[in-house]
Amino acid sequence: MPESKLDSGTPVLSVLMPAYNEEATIGTILHRILDLHLVKEVIVVDDCSTDGTANIVAALNDARVKLVRQPKNGGKTAAIHRAMQEATGTVIIIQDADLEYDPADIPSVVEPILLGQADVVYGSRFLIKRAARVLYYYHSLANHGLTVLSNILTNLNLTDVETGYKAFRADIIRGIPLASKGFGMEIELTASIARLGVRVYEVPISYYGRTYEEGKKIGVRDGIAALWYILYFNTLEPMSKRRQRYFSEVRKRLAASPERE
Repeated sequence: MPESKLDSGTPVLSVLMPAYNEEATIGTILHRILDLHLVKEVIVVDDCSTDGTANIVAALNDARVKLVRQPKNGGKTAAIHRAMQEATGTVIIIQDADLEYDPADIPSVVEPILLGQADVVYGSRFLIKRAARVLYYYHSLANHGLTVLSNILTNLNLTDVETGYKAFRADIIRGIPLASKGFGMEIELTASIARLGVRVYEVPISYYGRTYEEGKKIGVRDGIAALWYILYFNTLEPMSKRRQRYFSEVRKRLAASPERE
């Protein structure tokens, strides 16, 4: 693989991290991320945590870490929307503040983008991987079901639409008018990407899931909401003026990009 892009001292990656009451894990996850030479910046959006999450981030002595505090709790989608406004890297990846996703997988997730092969990369928990904690079967079943329904409407053959590891060329994701709530962002992003016709890859990742006792937040309501989001963001919402404007802007950037020639 080209050393100039993957092994050089030039950081290119913006890591967007929504955080809500993650004081037990956020310090560890940030240190692991900052050990990666590709990381240009980590933008942590504290979603009105009631514990010491924000204080732990603020205490870090690293200029690459930027803490943004939300004025009110708005959920993951709102936090990522805010983080995107601060991102300056040429590649963007989303990283949860818990330890379910291992930053050691980040280089392999962004590699196809850095090699010029992909525009978007999803880290799949269901491809062959190094390790995965055995937990809730019904969660796995629900994830597979949502992925199948999403694939039917997007015509993408993804294995894990709900994965928390999604990486993008910044010029593709910039300006996306995120309109979903909570965890609906995963569906919304996928629906928009499919409409753009960009190069989408998947790579295997490890997954160390948490139990609800350990702080897992996604639940049955989120799964039901995902069904609505799959239908809405693949049928009605793409016709909206804001989404059409975003599609037009991205296509113009892609047409002018030497990396796509």
